[in-house]
Amino acid sequence: MTEEYNALIHNRTWSLVLSPPSHNLIGCKWIFKTKLHLDGSIERYKARLVAQGFKQLSSIDYDQTFSPVTKPTIIRLILSPAISDNWPIRQLDIKNAFLNGHLAETVYLKQPPGFIHPNFPNHVCRLHKSLYGLKQAPRSWFETFSSFFLRGFVQSKVDSSLFNFRSGTSLVYLLVYVDDIIIIGSSSDLIAPIVSRLNTIFPLTDLGPLTYFLGTQVHRSSGSLFLSQNKYTRDLLHKYGFSQCSAVSMTISPWTDSSPSAGEHLTNPSEFRQLIDALQYLCITRPDITFAVNQAFQFIHAPTSVHMTTAKRILPS
Repeated sequence: MTEEYNALIHNRTWSLVLSPPSHNLIGCKWIFKTKLHLDGSIERYKARLVAQGFKQLSSIDYDQTFSPVTKPTIIRLILSPAISDNWPIRQLDIKNAFLNGHLAETVYLKQPPGFIHPNFPNHVCRLHKSLYGLKQAPRSWFETFSSFFLRGFVQSKVDSSLFNFRSGTSLVYLLVYVDDIIIIGSSSDLIAPIVSRLNTIFPLTDLGPLTYFLGTQVHRSSGSLFLSQNKYTRDLLHKYGFSQCSAVSMTISPWTDSSPSAGEHLTNPSEFRQLIDALQYLCITRPDITFAVNQAFQFIHAPTSVHMTTAKRILPS
């Protein structure tokens, strides 16, 4: 926690002020997480200060909140020229990305638990930069990031998360997903100064060649790129009790009644919705289950026990 708190102070995330009498004051809490390696072993423990954004008031603490998210199709699209032309593919991770976003609104936050300033115990934090948990945090970060890259880069009209840079016949693509970045270029000599310049503005970790991105393992060989979600699939099977199951030949049983009224309505439909969301993400590397997932998705608003059984049948396929 101390390391995270010191990083916030060094980042000048807030300044301590007297609590204004008529302004909304939101709380915060520490969230602890274990970060894992690709093989499931522990990489490190993390502590993150998160604002209680659910206490924010519209038009007071925040305004617009939309932030673009890249599509799996775009990821595959920009990887294609890298494979066909043998371009280098690098992966970057922005450290504490959301903390770099500049806030346009005036937001007051309670002092972090365990770190109350001894000389100013009754003061509050006036935020200058964004914090995880704020409703506008993703948008603030993306606007800050894109304003940096619009100098020399061109933002795609098809996907706002995609930027490209041209220098003569040389070309660089940069794709951002929150704090994860894929950068592809016609030469390493063109990529290196871009990474260096980016690092001077936003501290980052250069992860080297692309091997793991958004839950997808990437293996590159001569003239090909293999995408796999093995770990994601194993975790999904374990979560729903299918770790020792046998594979089925058909994702949809022809004898199942898939009408809206089949079976009893679920008392907790969120479990069905979470499963469908997880299966939709798995379609990135498993296009063969897309039809079955879309069929199950039709009952997302009023799922029944039959629909849940139908959705779970897709797991061992």
